[in-house]
Amino acid sequence: MTTASATRALEGVRVLDMTHVQSGPSATQLLGWLGADVVKLEAPTGDITRGQLRDLPGVDSLYFTMLNCNKRSITLNTKTARGKEILTELIRRSDVMVENFGPGAVDRMGFTWERIQEINPRIVYASIKGFGEGPYTSFKAYEVVAQAMGGSMATTGFEDGPPLATGAQIGDSGTGVHAVAGILAALYQRESTGRGQRVQVAMQHAVLNLCRVKLRDQQRLEHGALTEYPNEDFGDEVPRSGNASGGGQPGWAVKCAPGGPNDYVYVIVQPVGWQPVTELIGRPELATDPEWSTPRVRLPKLGKMFQLIEEWSSTLPKWEVLERLNAHNIPCGPILSTKEIIEDASLAANEMVVEVEHPERGRFTTVGSPLKLSDSPVHMVTSPLLGEHNEEVYVGELGLDAEELRLLKTDGVI
Repeated sequence: MTTASATRALEGVRVLDMTHVQSGPSATQLLGWLGADVVKLEAPTGDITRGQLRDLPGVDSLYFTMLNCNKRSITLNTKTARGKEILTELIRRSDVMVENFGPGAVDRMGFTWERIQEINPRIVYASIKGFGEGPYTSFKAYEVVAQAMGGSMATTGFEDGPPLATGAQIGDSGTGVHAVAGILAALYQRESTGRGQRVQVAMQHAVLNLCRVKLRDQQRLEHGALTEYPNEDFGDEVPRSGNASGGGQPGWAVKCAPGGPNDYVYVIVQPVGWQPVTELIGRPELATDPEWSTPRVRLPKLGKMFQLIEEWSSTLPKWEVLERLNAHNIPCGPILSTKEIIEDASLAANEMVVEVEHPERGRFTTVGSPLKLSDSPVHMVTSPLLGEHNEEVYVGELGLDAEELRLLKTDGVI
């Protein structure tokens, strides 16, 4: 990993992280990777994910550690009078505040946006919620609920099967990335206005943004069938279309030997790639056959086209299929299992799969920063223990004395 000595993009930016579970912590971890000082404020009992899906008893779970690197942890009971006073001081000293509590929870603490602005007019206050204002506002939001209501599930799966969730956490972590974009924009605008502002991102809205091509196709349906889809029949809604690419170039996942659950290669057949594909599969006559030679005549029989390719690919291991297709510049990619990804040397070399030393867990593997800035290197720091930085923040930065710190703990304030 690179060293922490180089100046980083968000150095000097203090983030008060009042988030929990995934959507908020994914956003604040990105800010930490970019160099912000992220102070994670937790209830004295801690973020619930510290204890969820544990693989080792009494140790912070991988769920927590993989979402909370590059942060400091302090504890505070914001329901107490002294806790509210301390929170006020933390807000005053922060550039960014991020929360993903239920609707109105922070307001009920006594910290409305108007009050927060009074405390610190320069603060950027970001809120992540499940939904925007309207009939869904009070719905409880979870990852797959956001996928269900943002257009993803209705368009994922096969035509004759039920709607499916995607393994990618587009509702939680996808919303976190959107929140970071809003926070960075607000910080940039503050340079010219001198004022902070409110940033609000809803999980349903973020998923919808990621599903925009399906809304494109919903409108195209008004003018006829979606010919690049493998489906035979079309109603008045965009159908589930299996592994079809959904773009201008048809694609599909074809089976490879020996036929395991992830022995597949995804292949895209561009017009220029058809002739070499026909040679690879041993059917060179199809390159000039008028029934197969152009994209227009192939569109109605995409299923048959990929069946012919699969008859060839199923006799070879996926890495050999990949090698042969790439030799002809045919767009393709192997289906990589989670085991293959965690063992992938190139991902490790690119610092996308990294090992981190944890004081209680030992070494664990996590995902590195996908944001690569030439002048802002990322130094991965392990996730904090609960309240690990109480003394550092409360005594060293807020100026409380050691005796008050002891009393705060005795009284249940921290």
